[in-house]
Amino acid sequence: MIVDTETIDEFLAHHSSDVTEAVRRAAALEIMPRWRKLAEHEVDQKNGPHDLVTDADRKAEQYLTEALGALLPGSVVVGEEAVHADPTTYEAIRGDAPVWIVDPVDGTRQFVAGDTGFCTLVALARGGELLASWTYAPALDLLATAVRGQGAFLDGERLRPGAPEAGRDLRVATSHPDYTTEAQKRALLGLWTEGVAPRACGSAGLEYLAVARGESDGVAFSWEAAWDHAAGLLLVEEAGGAHLTLTGEPFRVTGGNTLPFTAARDEATARRLRALLRAQSA
Repeated sequence: MIVDTETIDEFLAHHSSDVTEAVRRAAALEIMPRWRKLAEHEVDQKNGPHDLVTDADRKAEQYLTEALGALLPGSVVVGEEAVHADPTTYEAIRGDAPVWIVDPVDGTRQFVAGDTGFCTLVALARGGELLASWTYAPALDLLATAVRGQGAFLDGERLRPGAPEAGRDLRVATSHPDYTTEAQKRALLGLWTEGVAPRACGSAGLEYLAVARGESDGVAFSWEAAWDHAAGLLLVEEAGGAHLTLTGEPFRVTGGNTLPFTAARDEATARRLRALLRAQSA
């Protein structure tokens, strides 16, 4: 089934609230009942002790896969757990069909620890272009949404972070060292300089939300997995921010980016952070 641009625009105009409801229900049915109640057998490692998956991840993704596919016939779903089981399913991001990019529990380590810093991320894209996104933090009762060309919103209030306050150190969240190559580590060291206050990142989705709200000035990440970045990048962009890879191009969810990359609350800050990253990567 071919889904054209007009059909997607009409879908977003009339059914965005249905997507919101699906995201909320996935959290209510499959995530929150397991929060702070996980049994040992409900938690597994995927690629080491910092890469966890739980029954909440699996069951929430299954719920969203069925619900989102039914809402937009002809669309496909690329979810983190499905790609872990079959990496070839990631290729749908580069296809012609509308694709839902899903991270059912972003910040699984925080979820397992019983912290509130986790969220559900959903983005709709086609041909590599991000069209809409949903960031839902159920334990914090926060819902952020964005539609391309229509702005970014948090619980119905428009997000406009503006520029960082003059004279203050830039607050920047950076990649966990477990997910960086030696070259990327050298590039990220460029942020350890006067005028910047870097810190380790938590949930990527919530870090992007902090940028879109103006609570953080930027992020610098060294991995490409679209489910971690798609929703947040559109949120930041629609709030007035920008994102750049080391080559100066915007980040592409289809991959092939020169890493690390940065996203920031305004373009000037994004360019400043990119320059610092490049200074150590030459």
